[in-house]
Amino acid sequence: MNSLVKTIFLLIFTLIVIPVVTFYLDEPLMPLQKEVLQHLLLGALVVALLCYTISEVTGNCSQVDKLWSVVPIFYVWYMAYKGSFDGRLVLMAVLATVWGIRLTYNFSRRGAYKLKFWTGEEDYRWEILRQTPALKGRLKWSMFNLFFISLYQNGLILLFTLPMLVAYKSIGQPISVIEYILAIMFIVLVVIETIADQQQWNYQNEKHRRLNANIAPEGIYAKGFTHTGLWAKVRHPNYACEQAIWIVFYLFSVVATGHFINWSMAGSLLLLILFQGSADFSENISAGKYPSYKDYQKNVGRFLPKLFFKNK
Repeated sequence: MNSLVKTIFLLIFTLIVIPVVTFYLDEPLMPLQKEVLQHLLLGALVVALLCYTISEVTGNCSQVDKLWSVVPIFYVWYMAYKGSFDGRLVLMAVLATVWGIRLTYNFSRRGAYKLKFWTGEEDYRWEILRQTPALKGRLKWSMFNLFFISLYQNGLILLFTLPMLVAYKSIGQPISVIEYILAIMFIVLVVIETIADQQQWNYQNEKHRRLNANIAPEGIYAKGFTHTGLWAKVRHPNYACEQAIWIVFYLFSVVATGHFINWSMAGSLLLLILFQGSADFSENISAGKYPSYKDYQKNVGRFLPKLFFKNK
């Protein structure tokens, strides 16, 4: 747990340092880019403070989780609108919307959204974190909720959409073949992520159906965790695709500017760090619950397949 807390504070620190450093090392923004960025930052701050307020009042800290796949759709279409619906911007907005609709559907079927929007399922990991010594106590948790759950995560949500703002540099230019290839890669990754989530959904539903019916777990359900299909190749195929999706999205800004490194890389970079910490946390829980999970960790790669020996 201590490693997770350290990761969280590292994330908060890098949220400030990486964007600022990369921003000032890159080319100055055009006036239109500055205007749009200011509007987006203000919008993200308002959303973050609303999430914090609602979660503090209700005790449900999954308010940001509900918006993770919804708010980016508004960000990208606002950027497309301010960019006069340039073809490249529309393409990027459509891709982000496809991602958002899919992820929103996957989250909604787990009971995250209710008519009373402030209710719904809370991520089980928040309750576990509440009990850690470093975060236990009303004030400590409230500060964690404000700076990490609300401000950090909403900041990250905005940051990983900002390659689209960098793509303003190419407004008026035709979409290149490379960008169409990137769009295909983006969709393929969304499809693979969908398959991975469905495999996990099927496994967990059947496992719980058997448990509720007092049927002894057998076969693949004896292990207790998803380990077949794509999950036999990597331990987190959905996480792997999610990270790759936003790296591909960043590459649109690379093509648009001709610079491999630009200030909008902060979003995808911070996302990689976040998923590393999230995977560590989830796997520590699974290793404590399921006796065979440690063998699974040894034999199956986390985000990439282990190519040099056969998975067991």
